[in-house]
Amino acid sequence: MAEAILEAKELTRSFGALIAVNKVNISLEKGKITMLIGPNGSGKTTFLNTCTGVLKADSGKVIFKGIDITNWPPHKIYELGFVRTFQIPEPFKSLTVLDNLLVSIRNPGESPFKALLRRSWKPYEEERAERAMEILETVGLGDLWDKPAYTLGGAHLKMLEVSRALMTGAELIALDEPIGGVDPAYADHIFTHIKRLNREYGITFFVIEHRIDIAAPYADYAYAMDRGHIISQGKPDEVLNDPKVIKVYIGE
Repeated sequence: MAEAILEAKELTRSFGALIAVNKVNISLEKGKITMLIGPNGSGKTTFLNTCTGVLKADSGKVIFKGIDITNWPPHKIYELGFVRTFQIPEPFKSLTVLDNLLVSIRNPGESPFKALLRRSWKPYEEERAERAMEILETVGLGDLWDKPAYTLGGAHLKMLEVSRALMTGAELIALDEPIGGVDPAYADHIFTHIKRLNREYGITFFVIEHRIDIAAPYADYAYAMDRGHIISQGKPDEVLNDPKVIKVYIGE
């Protein structure tokens, strides 16, 4: 049986009388790309926010690497290796692309006790810079390493978010609308890099997306959500051709 890196069990989150996530069960296989699709307002982002501690669950459980992380604070979930991006990237705009990666993890030299002992942390800093450049090359940002983040276009900002997540050593990266607001001409470019990272680094990806036509070919497994419920799951092409999913999207 395939190993699950993340499981949601009967997860529920409501806002007053509105049940945004209604007893949802989802399992993400380690090392795969899993997609969660659904029209706007279906509960996708609320589900992700509940899994990552941004919102508290009313009931149910979230299990990551066999550990019950239900209602943990976001920074604790982040430290455990479950990192998420947001629909609107939030880089340090005045810093360079490279510096945005370097500040994403703690440097031993930041300690007041070790700051004066440069020999103890300089090798670590050099290794960190090398890893950052390797990641930037992998995601297609190598030539932009010295550019301020505010000069990047939408697609490059999305990949900068992914790069920062990789820099932390994340084992699972959840991408919330990774091609939202991006020129369609660059959408496939983004998913090509995500697939490459999945293959070369073994990173598990959880993609939250409503642009199913573009995202589906890159996923290994898919779930479809509507009004807080999972209405379909399986191979991406099976989910896309499910009459329930078609009805939700085109209303026929």
